[in-house]
Amino acid sequence: MTNNYGNMREEIIRISGVNPAKCMACGKCTGTCPAYDEMEYHPHQFVAMIKGGNIEPLIKSESVYKCLTCFACAERCPRGVEPAKLIDAVRLLATRPKGSNRLSPDQVPAMLDDETPQQLLVSAFRKYTK
Repeated sequence: MTNNYGNMREEIIRISGVNPAKCMACGKCTGTCPAYDEMEYHPHQFVAMIKGGNIEPLIKSESVYKCLTCFACAERCPRGVEPAKLIDAVRLLATRPKGSNRLSPDQVPAMLDDETPQQLLVSAFRKYTK
């Protein structure tokens, strides 16, 4: 772990308010994740990688943009770890250096179809307008 990514680990923990050391790697968070099939790294892997300081692959992964931030993972965790908050913090650190959001509200309508869940829309605007 380089010092820069070590600092990012601490920043992720600070932003999220989540202690990844509480995770016992049971996988219940991943088992309930509705975006599981779309993610390169699943919720329990995010927690483990942050816990171990392996931040660089997470920052570069498309998985940070696939999380719906539905908090199903947090509801299922027997230890109170909230992977969605950690993923959201990683997403924030990934977009900050770019100086803007990954997605603008004007781009969203072109991505919609009749089966798009409303939760996705609310989540997208919450994620990408910080």
